[in-house]
Amino acid sequence: MKINILLPHKEKFDLNKASAVSITVKNNLFYSRYLNDVIVFGQDVETPIFKNNFIGIKNSFFSFKGKNKFLTQEMLKIILGCDDKKQLIEVHNRPYLINEISKKINFLPISLFLHNDPKTMKGSKSIKERENILQKCTAVFCVSKYIKKQFLDGITEDYKKVHVLYNGVDRKLKTFPSKKKEILFVGRLVFEKGVDLFIDVIKSIAVRFPDWSFVLIGSSKLGENDNVNSYAYKIAEKFKAIGAQAKFYGFKNHDFVQEKMKNGSIIIIPSLWEEPFGLVVAEAMSNGLAIIASKVGGIPEIVEENGILIDNINHNKLEEAIIDLIKNKDKREMLQQKAWDNFKFTSSTSSKKLDNFRKVIFQNYF
Repeated sequence: MKINILLPHKEKFDLNKASAVSITVKNNLFYSRYLNDVIVFGQDVETPIFKNNFIGIKNSFFSFKGKNKFLTQEMLKIILGCDDKKQLIEVHNRPYLINEISKKINFLPISLFLHNDPKTMKGSKSIKERENILQKCTAVFCVSKYIKKQFLDGITEDYKKVHVLYNGVDRKLKTFPSKKKEILFVGRLVFEKGVDLFIDVIKSIAVRFPDWSFVLIGSSKLGENDNVNSYAYKIAEKFKAIGAQAKFYGFKNHDFVQEKMKNGSIIIIPSLWEEPFGLVVAEAMSNGLAIIASKVGGIPEIVEENGILIDNINHNKLEEAIIDLIKNKDKREMLQQKAWDNFKFTSSTSSKKLDNFRKVIFQNYF
């Protein structure tokens, strides 16, 4: 049997440039009992993760299809040319490709993995489109209860096909790490992540706490750094103008981020949009960071009572929360310990749950 995983074209299944979806697929693969049966399809990269399980496809300049449709067609050619008829197709975060696949292959089970709000994505915005997905898919996996709720809004049938499968991360540390006086922001430097809000607050408080450092890691697109005309570049310059306390690193690979999280004290996640899950939140918990985050989307499902959640976040609320944790060492250390002790979003748990779903699909379908 074979499991064919289709990544969005923009994803880089690369050791140094992987973003959230690729990291999640990688983490699940590492613990999967089906590792030898999995092929990941994505855009061609220099240093693929699990290179023996990866097929990189170069986009053809002669193709009139979109990049995702071209990637899909190339995957389907390989599947149709394979003698093994027991195959599962798993599509990540591109609902409109379900129709493309089912036109060519309607005799294999298809699973859709939603990492974002389906109401905002091509192919799943309307109730009719989501009902079509349920008709053509064997299963739909959502990264949080929030995403599941969005998908099922207005739908009364086939809801049993829709499952919550939280993203998992690896905890590399065996013991609770020592902490420096550092406050982190990690993520894409875009408006909806609240990076402006973070920088404005840090600018207003940095001089009052000269023994603290403030770290900004990210770029406008994961895997890239930015040109001088970009929003992200201007944001970075604004941050660096705070002075020596402000440490800007741009885009860094996953290992670098984990090292900074290990030694940091506090992480700020001031999202202004409904975060579907928030991989950064789970990674922060695995490293024992005190968390200050917006109470939006799927974030409360991860943080629960193990951090500070701010409803309708704004400058004053965020500044108050940060100053409180800087000044109150006991509270800061209590939240760090709670995050560490109650971390449960492990890759092994997520992978095992996914494998169990796959097993049932294979048993019921073949």
